[in-house]
Amino acid sequence: MLVNTKEMLTEANRGNFAIPSPDYCNMNMVRAYVEVAEKLGQPALLAYSEAMQSVLSMEDAYELGRYYAEKAKVPVALHIDHGKSVDFIKRAVDLGFTSVMIDASSDCFEENVRKTREIVSYAHLRGIPVEAEIGHVGAGVNYEEETGDASVYTEKDELIRFVELTQIDSVAVSIGTAHGIYKGVPKISFERLIDLKAAVDIPLVLHGGSGSGDENLRRCAELGISKINIFTDLCVAGARAILAEGADNYKQMMTTADRAIADTLEHYYHVFNCDREKKKNV
Repeated sequence: MLVNTKEMLTEANRGNFAIPSPDYCNMNMVRAYVEVAEKLGQPALLAYSEAMQSVLSMEDAYELGRYYAEKAKVPVALHIDHGKSVDFIKRAVDLGFTSVMIDASSDCFEENVRKTREIVSYAHLRGIPVEAEIGHVGAGVNYEEETGDASVYTEKDELIRFVELTQIDSVAVSIGTAHGIYKGVPKISFERLIDLKAAVDIPLVLHGGSGSGDENLRRCAELGISKINIFTDLCVAGARAILAEGADNYKQMMTTADRAIADTLEHYYHVFNCDREKKKNV
């Protein structure tokens, strides 16, 4: 069933677990994500980034997501990830995406607020929840969609002001992760996370989850992160499986990659404590 992210993130925020938010760029990924969610009896969050337009149009992304969401046996949300352009995000809302992120975190505070408020006004009139980012999650060693700038940690006072001024539904915070592939394991500030969680009532989101380490991510979920973005780890898992199997034709490559991507996503559902919450409700 096609839903928005409001209820699923509220439940995660209340239950101290996190929902995986993987990006997709083709039909096989969408299908794999929904099949994993159905297998585990968990909600699915399908994320499409503005940066993916070169390989999959927004219109195709929506139709793929809608098709699998409407026939799914679990709640499925279609989310815009890292929407940089106000016009792009408004088109996504009009098209039917059920959740959007405006990422103006590279701008100054005032401009971030201005752009975010514009999207909130537009989306909320249509019943669509909005995520935004304060602080800035920078880039790893191979993340082409970012400019390579360093992360800027989220400050508690700025977070409080930002949420009050924008009336967003969830907020991405920067506590030490980065997009792309790491050299080593990131140093996450759990102390900062605890302070940020106590400062606002809305769900917190963590970008740059890939490569952060299972224990780090499990602890983030336990301490108040309600959604964790992962994509690089899924892509890497698919590529490594193809190489390991020595796949030498396109059909074999797709089948091998799909299996590895699904296995990796299922692993993260467990890491983020989703199954623990399910057992509590049985």
